[in-house]
Amino acid sequence: MTAQLLQEAAKVIPNQQLLINVVSKRVRQLGIGHRPLVEATLKSSLTDIALKEIIAGKLTYEELKDEAAAEA
Repeated sequence: MTAQLLQEAAKVIPNQQLLINVVSKRVRQLGIGHRPLVEATLKSSLTDIALKEIIAGKLTYEELKDEAAAEA
């Protein structure tokens, strides 16, 4: 994982915890055989691929609001 990719992905998903969760979920998906959504070289790590997908806008996320807080 390069620091440059991480910085670029942080511009797309500024919340660091959310970025980590999105990347880790996508790395798990790639690890079990899902195809990359961006071009990847043989030397690209799964983390680099996931970060490139975020930078390219291929991965999205949805924040769920806490239902308990909404009812109060």
